[in-house]
Amino acid sequence: MQDELLKIFDESGKHIGVAPRSEVHKKGLWHETFHCWLLSVENEQASIYFQIRSHNKKDYPNLFDITAAGHLLFTETVEDGLREVKEELGIEVKMDDVISLGIIKNSIILETIIDHELSHVFLLKSDKPFTNFNLQKEEVSGIVKADFNHFYQFAHGLRDTILVEGFQITEADEKISIQKAVDKNQFVSHENNYLIDVVELINKQLKNY
Repeated sequence: MQDELLKIFDESGKHIGVAPRSEVHKKGLWHETFHCWLLSVENEQASIYFQIRSHNKKDYPNLFDITAAGHLLFTETVEDGLREVKEELGIEVKMDDVISLGIIKNSIILETIIDHELSHVFLLKSDKPFTNFNLQKEEVSGIVKADFNHFYQFAHGLRDTILVEGFQITEADEKISIQKAVDKNQFVSHENNYLIDVVELINKQLKNY
């Protein structure tokens, strides 16, 4: 598989060049990503959606994560990032459909990867539950949702677990229902400041809903 080329930046966000994705993650170079969070509001109750990363993924397999996300290649614009929603979830989205939450710094530092992201974060909001998912199995094995207020508390460290419910496609290609309490060990380890920024920005949007 060809190593993807990504734009690289200094910590202030100044573009300084291009580098292969493997080098970016090895050296901890700042690069752009696209994040889209799905949120449904029904009867004044907001639910936030998470993907379950495929067991085939090199990074963070089988963990809960942002509803749809991906790297922006050096030739791509932020708008091109919307392809992640279509590719991973099977949902057609235009720029007019989403709300920009801004650029949020997001770092994940593990033994095998130093992931410094300048994340372009968006919100896709609906007044009814999202149901018509067509998952890209190589990337995503399931979708769950949780009460947004509970996730808000979870991000702020006020809850140890949240209840998620949804479905997962097994390795045997069977669709199974999920309803269980999960803790932070079952999520991709985004830095806490990123999650707090995201839930605060989404909460602000809810107040304007």
